[in-house]
Amino acid sequence: MNDHDNTKDYNEAMNLVGCCGLYCGLCSKYQSKAPSRCMGCRLGEQHSWCSIWNCCVKKHGYDTCTECSEILNCAIFLRRKVFQWIPAADNLRQINEIGLKNWLKGQTERQALLEKLLQNYNEGRSMNYYCKICARMPMEMVHKAIIEVEEKLVSEKVDNSDIKMKANLLKAILKDFALEANINLEN
Repeated sequence: MNDHDNTKDYNEAMNLVGCCGLYCGLCSKYQSKAPSRCMGCRLGEQHSWCSIWNCCVKKHGYDTCTECSEILNCAIFLRRKVFQWIPAADNLRQINEIGLKNWLKGQTERQALLEKLLQNYNEGRSMNYYCKICARMPMEMVHKAIIEVEEKLVSEKVDNSDIKMKANLLKAILKDFALEANINLEN
């Protein structure tokens, strides 16, 4: 991959960074194929209603709220309960610790993993679930679940084209992993 490709990938990923700490590439509204699909927090006009975006990007010119010295006392964050959003608050902490560029690299890897799950294990009703999984679980855990489900498909001689069975097996394994690791998938 040349520098132009890296710059293009980075710019595309930057368009999916919500200033509040969410990564649009892991959102079911972005991943949707419906006409009402969201293009991400930085593209289009759908962000114009967001008080966080208006303050962070429009008013101050920041990429994310981590650049603001008032983040811990932000009235908008407190009113919108951003620190309670999973994974927004964790993402903002990570961005602050490792930098936006490094964080983005991880998010694009998560997005690629999500797109693999949607392509191979979505029976038409699992998009929201897989979006939460890819946003909240360690990627190694999701990869391990995929390996386990593939082994189970072979050992139980399940037809690989039975997408419903594949989805059910994968979701059961992921649910168990989330419970073991105390990962909240509810909200």
